[in-house]
Amino acid sequence: MEWAANNLAQSLLIVGLALLAIEIAVLGFSTFVLFFVGLAAAITGILLYVGLFPETLVNAALSVAILTALAAIFLWKPLKNLQSKVDNTKAKGDLVGHSFVLSAAVSPTLNPKYHYSGIDWKLVSSETLAVGTKVEVSEAEVGVFHLKAAHSSLSEPTS
Repeated sequence: MEWAANNLAQSLLIVGLALLAIEIAVLGFSTFVLFFVGLAAAITGILLYVGLFPETLVNAALSVAILTALAAIFLWKPLKNLQSKVDNTKAKGDLVGHSFVLSAAVSPTLNPKYHYSGIDWKLVSSETLAVGTKVEVSEAEVGVFHLKAAHSSLSEPTS
């Protein structure tokens, strides 16, 4: 503890960087409190090291408090806006695109089961699909395959 008091600038820089690392790596930048305090502590450590003001605990505490408040005031809204940009596109899993031939008819009212990868999947379609139709999974939910008719990529010969 004596080392930290005797090397206040270096201690604050280390604590600031540690708080920033915890906020970003562990908490995933979900709260900004540690970010603001860590940023203020790191900046205060640099200011003390440069010799901008005397290296005392009172000066360091006051500087960290003021810089934390300033960081919160000026960075809260931009960081909150950065977090609010959410990508709502659904993740395409490895089940989407799986194609197979129907062994039972599927329609909006008929939802047979299909055994795949050790799971019995309920088949759902907004259109009527006959037995023997080649289908493709367009969306996969828990226990449910949403189907559409698969279109052949081979072009038909022209006469």
